[in-house]
Amino acid sequence: MRYLHTMIRVGNLDAALNFFCAKLGLIELRRIDNEAGRFTLVVLAAPEDVDLARERKAPMVELTYNWDEREYTGGRNFGHLAYQVKDIYALCQRLMDAGVVINRPPRDGHMAFVRSPDGISVELLQEGGALPKQEPWASMPNTGSW
Repeated sequence: MRYLHTMIRVGNLDAALNFFCAKLGLIELRRIDNEAGRFTLVVLAAPEDVDLARERKAPMVELTYNWDEREYTGGRNFGHLAYQVKDIYALCQRLMDAGVVINRPPRDGHMAFVRSPDGISVELLQEGGALPKQEPWASMPNTGSW
């Protein structure tokens, strides 16, 4: 068994791509528009996973935009995506500067949570061991849910 991808339904494709690509830094690998099925699939990978994703078709995130639906509730959601990052403080600062709410700040130098425009929880984990605690993160409270 091997991991292939995670599919996320999105209500606004432009907002989702702005979050996942422009802000979080994922790379769009391919896009499929299906007129008959009235949906668009956009396949993304983390920058350091692009070669592996092209070779093995994994690990990837598949954004599914159903043209006639805008909101998803109930059993159509899931826990979270998780990405390992080189510098959790720098990424959280970049996201915050871009207007993204840091729902669970990296107080411990190891883990943070943010949400996509569609409410998808994204966990950020520091590569290697935790970074030394530093402000403003160490004393920053949680915001909303994650």
